[in-house]
Amino acid sequence: MTRYPRLFRHLFNLWPPFVAAGIHITHLSPDWRRARVELRLRPWNRNYVGTHFGGSLFAMTDPFHMFLTLQSLGRDYIVWDRAAEIEFVKPGRGVVAAEFHLDDDTLERMRAATADGDKYLHWFEVEVRDRDGDVVARVRKQLYVRRKRR
Repeated sequence: MTRYPRLFRHLFNLWPPFVAAGIHITHLSPDWRRARVELRLRPWNRNYVGTHFGGSLFAMTDPFHMFLTLQSLGRDYIVWDRAAEIEFVKPGRGVVAAEFHLDDDTLERMRAATADGDKYLHWFEVEVRDRDGDVVARVRKQLYVRRKRR
């Protein structure tokens, strides 16, 4: 488990795919339970009609549920993305943001469901919102979680 969320946030913000897409992590909580990610509209990440490219809207949400879950559960667990879907609600312009939250109940459900080595599939949902709070996109991610065999 990575112990330094602030350092990780800074390093992730230097990761070339995020830099090129205009994705920026603005907050990563010390307990690995919350993250806030922004996507800034730039000339190089606009689509043909001048709004946010759908792939960038998806990319800004892609790793976070998996990463927060993995960091929170620890090294005794396998956590993978299994499935995803995105619904585009309205064109995104300017800065858009997504906020990720991982609660104790979800983690306890995962631990209980995998205590005997069984796999557990869990759907997370996050909304990408513009500065006015309007929903630009809804993203669902399904995680595969299993406790490692000893």
